Amino acid sequence: MKRLALLAATSALTLGASALHAEPLKIGIIESLSGAQTSTGRLYANAVSYAVARINEDGGFNGEPVEVIEYDNAGGAPDAATKFRQAVADGVDVIFQGASSAIAGQLTEDVRKHNLRNPGKEVMFINLGGEAMELTGDKCQFYHFRFTTTAPMRVNALVSAMKEAGDLGTKVYSINQNYSWGQDMQAAVETAAAGGDFEIVDEVLHDVNKIQDFAPFVARLKSAAPDTVFTGNWSNDLLLLMKASGDAGLDVTFATAYLDQPGNIANAGETALGHYIANNYDNAATDGEFAEAYKGSTGHYPTFVEGHTVFAVGALQQALGTLDFGGGDIDVTKIALALEDTTYETPVGPISVRKEDHQTIRPVVVSKVVKNAEYPADDTDMGFETVEVVSGETAIYPVQDSCKMVRPGE
Repeated sequence: MKRLALLAATSALTLGASALHAEPLKIGIIESLSGAQTSTGRLYANAVSYAVARINEDGGFNGEPVEVIEYDNAGGAPDAATKFRQAVADGVDVIFQGASSAIAGQLTEDVRKHNLRNPGKEVMFINLGGEAMELTGDKCQFYHFRFTTTAPMRVNALVSAMKEAGDLGTKVYSINQNYSWGQDMQAAVETAAAGGDFEIVDEVLHDVNKIQDFAPFVARLKSAAPDTVFTGNWSNDLLLLMKASGDAGLDVTFATAYLDQPGNIANAGETALGHYIANNYDNAATDGEFAEAYKGSTGHYPTFVEGHTVFAVGALQQALGTLDFGGGDIDVTKIALALEDTTYETPVGPISVRKEDHQTIRPVVVSKVVKNAEYPADDTDMGFETVEVVSGETAIYPVQDSCKMVRPGE
């Protein structure tokens, strides 16, 4: 009897000790933290960590602080696949990643396969920057959520705002990098032409970050005599194209997607003045409260991808606030279902999730480069001035026919 009593007491103590140690939510950041995209990858990772710290300041989740683990994918899909397996072994529940659609494509497929093989142990992927249309098209799947824009959303917003401002013109030139993103941009410009009342005078797709002299491309551009040049180019392909156009004396307006990438304004100099960008966020479009809070914590104002990354984690926090696992096992499917029903109010407007493809319907901020900006970029006297905040309903496009999302239980 004494032995049975001792066993019962020991079991009770063990259960009590287990109850004291609730199951923490684990977030894995699988990001480009070395290699060519390190600067962008680090911005994503830092913004996620900042926002998770806010969750923990509010009490965490499921009785424990939310844990964040960083994994370096070294800028490549194979490394991302390896780090995903490591994250699963570490018990990660939610993956965040942003730099590169190719890596996002790898991760969403890894997540899909893992979840099929491991029912009850699902992992969710929150995509912060992979904008390839196929990710919410033929690769769409229930556990992938895209918390950023896509090419049609950026182009639709640019056309709407620039037309309203009288800066669009009637002749448009499209020049983009020849891979999925650039092809999506070119297709979006083609689709927007009828509603924007413009003619596409020429289209060009070129090699990615291999061209050192854009003069031949600018000569072709000049002969087409456009009013506006639409481009999804980034890094040197954007800067060299703009500089070559400036050197040739072209009087055109650039409509861009990545002009706010750190270093671009400093490197472009006054060539950037008057050119446009469509993005998820711009400090100048807000009352400044979030921008100041972020600077107070990190030492700098949110830039490039940091703002919308914080809002993605904020939406997750709001979804978590509707759930109570009682300190027990984390149910990722329930988190995903709650995230589907979340509308998160950001400083530039509401973000919601379209259930059919898990693309977020979100405002798009259209800005142009001016001197003496409220939030100077790259330690210059130039920065972005908000032209219009285009509503999510105006910027969004129909669900792609290729998306055949299978929901839990189907």
